[in-house]
Amino acid sequence: MAVRLLDPVTVDRIAAGEVVERPASAVKELVENALDAGATQIDIVIEDGGRKLIRVIDNGAGMSADDLALAVERHATSKLPDGDLSNIVTLGFRGEALPSIGSVAQLAIDARETGAAIGHSIRVEAGAKRPVQPSSWPRGARIEVRDLFAATPARLKFLKSPRAEAQAVADIVRRIALAHHDVSFTLSGDHLTTLAFRATSDDAKGFADRVAQVLGRDFIDNSLLIDAEREDMRLSGFAGLPTWHRATAAMQYVFVNGRPVRDKLLAGAVRGAYIDFLPAGRHAALALYLECDPREVDVNVHPAKAEVRFRDPGLVRGLVVGGLKSAITNAGHRAADATRAALAAMQGRAGAFQSAPRPPADWDWRSSPAAPSGFGEARQASFDVGSGAPSADTRAHAQAQVEDIAAPLGAARAQVHETYIVAQTRDGMVIVDQHAAHERLVYERLKRQREEHGIARQGLLAPEVVGLDEASAARVADAAPELEKLGLAVEAFGPGAILVRETPALLGRIDVRQLIADIADTLAEDAGLQGAERQLDHVLATLACHNSVRAGRRLTPEEMNALLREMEATPGSGQCNHGRPTYVELKLADIEKLFGRR
Repeated sequence: MAVRLLDPVTVDRIAAGEVVERPASAVKELVENALDAGATQIDIVIEDGGRKLIRVIDNGAGMSADDLALAVERHATSKLPDGDLSNIVTLGFRGEALPSIGSVAQLAIDARETGAAIGHSIRVEAGAKRPVQPSSWPRGARIEVRDLFAATPARLKFLKSPRAEAQAVADIVRRIALAHHDVSFTLSGDHLTTLAFRATSDDAKGFADRVAQVLGRDFIDNSLLIDAEREDMRLSGFAGLPTWHRATAAMQYVFVNGRPVRDKLLAGAVRGAYIDFLPAGRHAALALYLECDPREVDVNVHPAKAEVRFRDPGLVRGLVVGGLKSAITNAGHRAADATRAALAAMQGRAGAFQSAPRPPADWDWRSSPAAPSGFGEARQASFDVGSGAPSADTRAHAQAQVEDIAAPLGAARAQVHETYIVAQTRDGMVIVDQHAAHERLVYERLKRQREEHGIARQGLLAPEVVGLDEASAARVADAAPELEKLGLAVEAFGPGAILVRETPALLGRIDVRQLIADIADTLAEDAGLQGAERQLDHVLATLACHNSVRAGRRLTPEEMNALLREMEATPGSGQCNHGRPTYVELKLADIEKLFGRR
């Protein structure tokens, strides 16, 4: 078959397939054009998920008649004044969006250039351009896209339901709104809840207000402020606490020089920063902003400008991982408020009782005919005898610990079910999972030992032989040099057997057989992990779990308070090695709401 040139309309439709994959893609291109025009108010309306109508109105600089005629031509742009592709400072630059949209839909543009006496309009229908006409449009621009993909019906089959497409448009608007907090945005239409993001001040408070508008106040309350620099790059934004994680990565918003991106390098850096803190299959929530010299990043690697390429990817990864880890470390024992939802639900169930009249202030329960017999005024006998007794009692009348109450995690008052430590703070109470908390503390101690002078080892009185299946034994034997760095001296001892000679001294007396079996499982699960460092951290977490204070062990008051003080001084102690919270906090106001006192 002979080679031939494609006609211009077909070329435009092929380009449209690259630039405009769905209605959300068209909205992104049009809104970015409005932002590049200096708009401070952008209003978007869609119908049928964007298939029937997309309307974008802005108060930007507008266009003259000549600019309007060129704007719908291929490879025409106002955003590369000197043609330098290595110094792109605008959001759009490829000159493909408007002609691509016009080739597969009905496109109408009304615009008036700032200071012009009249406006102008142009129409493009399935690639056919109409002459520019005078218009009474007052300011900025209005762009309407009707019957998207009407000229290419095959593409309609690949669109999702109107509701799904509308939600995709809403997600695009949220991402762009997060990147431009000094611009007001509205989005309305069927199949979605109207979005309205007011412009905020150009300072740290205004930035936080916009993030709260888009992602919710809960995100701000359970996130860490990020501010890190390395060479000429700066990373800022908010990152969710490790205990405030999500089932998917949908709540990860990353921006490069104001451009929303979905970049594999940045996503991998986020996973690496949180690897020690998140449960398997869970994802961090964050809004991160990377600012750098435009020459250090190539935004011309994807037709829809969704991906970027950095000149020095190692520098970028180091900045992201270092910035996030530093913020998590500086947060110390802080954990997400995991009790709010539960308290709200309990408050709702208790609502039926709150309308009941309260007893008078001078009411004496002992005079009530319903007063229980055997309920002594001096103390509750149920706390002293029987199965309901606390495992350990450090109540205020037993010990005066005013200085501990002033501490962030308060003073230990009791151990219940031989698993949980109940502590009193100045304005509430804290409940600590003793095993989860101690597991994180041991893990951090092991990491410090490894970094400073190597993990101290203790020799077994008699080397122990551990039987495994041949594949597991081979994995453990192959990892012997790395395990030795972690204080565990092992060697192959025939098919399906491992000889253990030394264990980490910090672990004390442990079940060696179970430890080796767990390490074999960890090595099997992590076979695909990139980098030995990450594998070693997983093995360290397994070692820490075997030394931790187990649920069911009784603790003395001194041990409980020592655990609380060490948690306060240990980075990341708000969650265990598996990402679960180590404690929950109840403010006195929360408790009073449950009992109708507020």
